[in-house]
Formats: sequence, C-alpha cells, structure tokens
Amino acid sequence: MVENFSEMLESSLSDFRYKEGEIIKGTVLSIVNDTVVVDVGLKSEGRIPLKEFHSPGEDHNVKIGDEFDVYLEKLENKEGEALLSRERARKEESWSQLEKMQDKKQEIMGVITGRVKGGFAVDINGAVAFLPGSQVDLKPVKDISPLLNKSQPMVILKMDKLRGNIVVSRRALLEESRKADRSKLLSDISEGDKLKGNVKNITDYGVFVDLGGLDGLVHVTDLSWERVNHPSEMFQIGQEIEVMVTKYDTENNRISLGIKQLTDDPWHNVEEQYKVGNKIKSKITSIADYGAFMELSKGVEGLIHTSEMSWVNKNVNPNSILEVGQEVEVLILEVDNSKRRISLGLKQCTENPWEDFAKGKKSGDIVEGKIKNITDFGLFVELTKELDGLIHLSDLSWEDNGENEIKKYNVGDNVKFKILEIDVNKERVSLGIKQLSANKGNSDKFINKIVTSIIEKIEIEKMLVKFDENEKGFIKKSNLAKVKTEQNTSRFAEGEKIDAKVLRKNKKEGIYELSIKDLEIEEEKEALKEYGSSSSGASIGDIIGAALEEGKTKSTKDKDEKK
Repeated sequence: MVENFSEMLESSLSDFRYKEGEIIKGTVLSIVNDTVVVDVGLKSEGRIPLKEFHSPGEDHNVKIGDEFDVYLEKLENKEGEALLSRERARKEESWSQLEKMQDKKQEIMGVITGRVKGGFAVDINGAVAFLPGSQVDLKPVKDISPLLNKSQPMVILKMDKLRGNIVVSRRALLEESRKADRSKLLSDISEGDKLKGNVKNITDYGVFVDLGGLDGLVHVTDLSWERVNHPSEMFQIGQEIEVMVTKYDTENNRISLGIKQLTDDPWHNVEEQYKVGNKIKSKITSIADYGAFMELSKGVEGLIHTSEMSWVNKNVNPNSILEVGQEVEVLILEVDNSKRRISLGLKQCTENPWEDFAKGKKSGDIVEGKIKNITDFGLFVELTKELDGLIHLSDLSWEDNGENEIKKYNVGDNVKFKILEIDVNKERVSLGIKQLSANKGNSDKFINKIVTSIIEKIEIEKMLVKFDENEKGFIKKSNLAKVKTEQNTSRFAEGEKIDAKVLRKNKKEGIYELSIKDLEIEEEKEALKEYGSSSSGASIGDIIGAALEEGKTKSTKDKDEKK
C-alpha cells in the first residue's frame, strides 16, 4: 500500500517537472486548420497558432513529428490544456542569438513587416526590432513597398533586453558595401573605361553620376557633340546612363566623365565635308548678340557673325533679320577643325551693293545726292537706296575750317560732290566738296602738311610757333584741340615740340596758320576710313565705338564660336 502511494506521488510530481515560464521541448502531433497540436509530456497537449511557426511573408514547413522549443505559459488553462507559445520561445532564442551576433558585429536577416512612428517594424526570427527611417537606405526611400515582407540583411545598432528594444540598420551594411565597391572601383578604374551609373544631381555646369560608391562629373561640354542649353533637358535624377572615364585624378580621387565620347566625333572629317567657298542651306539653331548659330549636321554648327550678315549695316541685330528654325543659305568662309569652328556668311549669298556701285562709278566722278545725316565729323549723303557716303569735315572747303563750313548745310539739301575713293573691300566711299574747285593755296608746299613745330611764345588767345627751321606760324586757341575743354594755352610750355596741320598762309604777315584740332580730325578721318562708314544714322560715338568693337571682335570671335 505504501509502495503504491509512493508510485502515485512520484507520478504526480513528474507531471510538474516543468515550471511555467520555461522553454521546453514539444512534438507536433497534428495540424488542425490553422492550429498546431503539440505534446510536451503533460496531462494534455497544447495548441499553438500556425502563424507562430514562421516569419511574415514566408510559408510554414511544419510537419507531424517535428520537435520545437515552446514557451510554457500555463500548465493548464480553462479547457485543461497546456498554454504554449512558439512565438515567445522564438523570441527568447532570437534574443540569445542576437546578443551573440551583436558582440561579433555579424550580419542578421530581418523582415520589414510594417510602418511605425519614425520608422519600420522588423521581425528577426520572432524578435521585433525597430528600423529607423534614416537607416533604411543610403538615400530617403519614398516607396517602401518593394522591401516589405522580404528578408533583408541588416546589422544591430543597439539592444536592451530589459526594455525589449532592438534597433537595426540596413543602411550601415549598404555603406560598407559601397566602401568596398568604391575601393574596387578606385583600384580598377582607368581613363577610357566605360561604366554605368545613376544620375545623382544635375547642375548648370554638368551632371553628377553615382558610379557605385564614387561620384563622377560629366561637364556640360562633354554631354553631347551638339549644343546643350541645360543638362536637365537631357537627363533626370535617378536615370541610369553609360559614361566614359575621360580623366582620373588619383591624388584627389576625382573622376571626369564624358558621354559624347561614347560616339564618333562628327568633326573628324568636317574639312572634307564642308569646303570653303561652297554654299549650303540649313536652319538657325540659336541666336546670340554676336551672331547666329546654324546646324550643318548633327553635332556640327557654324556661326554667322554679325559682321557677315549685312553689306550696309555692320552692327546689325541678329534678331532683326533671323529667327530660330529659319532656313537660310550661307557661304562657307572658314573651316578650322583644330578650333572646331566654321565661319559662315549670310550677306555673301546676296548681291554686293558696293560692287554694283563700283561698276557704275569711279574715283573722280562728280555726283549729286541728298544729305541724309549731319554729324560732328561730316556729312552723310545718299549714293543709292542702300548706300551712303561720307564727306568729311576736312573735305568741305579749302578756305574755311570744317566746323564753320558744315553749318551751311541742312539735312535734305541736295549737294554736288566728287568721289575721292571707292574701296569695295572696306565697304566705304570717300567724298569731297572742296575737290570740286582748285586749291588756291596748293602751290605752297606746306599747306595741308603735318609739321613738327616748336612753341616760341604763349599768349592767352594763341601760340606762336616755328617750324622747318625758319618758317613762322601761329595756332589760335580754338585750334589747340578738338575738345573745347582742352582749348587752353596753359596746357603747353615754351620750347615744347608739337605736331600740327598747316591750314593756310597769311600773305600780308607772311606767317602760317596751324591747327592741332585739324590734325586730330585728320587722324580720326583715317580711323574712319580704316573701319569704313556706311550708316547714315551714325554719330561719331557710334563710329569710333564700332571701330573699337571691331578690334574686340577680332580677338573674341574665336571664343564666341566655341560657345
């Protein structure tokens, strides 16, 4: 009887060898609908939801007879069954494993299950972790859906078992991978390599490309053989593109890239394709202050400079005669492959009015025309409907100075004049009125000559000078300079040498009248001849400014055509 009682006690105690809160072994007896029946060696089995046996997004692989660790929550519930949890056991297992992996800084696999405040919830084999939004990727992720319910490699940033907190990062692993890619790229890269990358940023001066751990720049000049107004017209951020390494600065780890280098240079046989002297028709692609660009073929443009647009207007506004998209015929003036420049002429495809005028007129002809404009330096008179000619102040009269003589004329007056010179190349016609009559003082060898004089005496209204050893002369205050503010004898000193033009001889006194002002006008006239003057509306400032501008144009034209 005693033995039987002992056996019963031993048997009863064996039923309680497990304590609540422990992890124990259980065997799958059956699977009923979404419930797994598990035997843990107690009076009755326990039932565990099937979803606790697999991670979100995965299929279960539970089979009858499988053994699992389960968490014993209660020995017996109201139904007399053991209350078990596979999820609690998995969490305990995960925590233990994760602590070891954190110590070793090992990679873990986690499944992003959904969004929470500030980031995302992650299932790590039963343990719930927090993935901050900033740690999802290398750059902000707008759409997380492609990453949901998929196993992702991560690292543990922080763990607190007492509070049940785990913080993980996916970005940290990506950065490590990026560093490795960068190191490999830096060790393998060389000029001429073709690579693929994603557009990271677009600026006015070019496109930054992410090559996978390292950024490179495609300068705007290396985007295309054709003209590019702005890189954003060609690319979008995030777009995958192919590039070529054009330069690699190993010291600063800077990579220069090119896209146009992936295709043949359209300029390689341009001199054979476009011969100087040939005419070609094409469309205007863009217009600038200094001229208009024309596309001759894909990637090859030529420039019609403003000076090559009109025979009669040297400072023409390109927008006044051309527009983008307009097809025009031009003459090829110059092809410079080394400078990648083709100069085109628009006016050369029309009749040259200067040549036409020269065919019907010659130097010495006496012509009559209407005064179109009166300027500080002379009269512009009408030669044809298109052309004007200049009668300079110094060519108005033999006797009187030009400033006094010009006051006798008005716009609209018809005047007779002699053609002094026709220069087709310089596009100018020089005219004179005084040449219609003989120069009474022409027998005197000094008249109209430029002489070097020595100032002998200075008075308030004039200066007395000596030239050619024995010849005497004087310069009136009004003839000391063209600019009135400089017509002052105090500017000079006795004994000083000056250049002046001999105007006339006072026969009574036997001395000559000289003028510094007329010399300045003569020099100005030569400058005007050099530049040419055809605009009937030009002022002296316009003409001199235009002459200076032409000097600048010659030095900057190359730069313009490269733009």
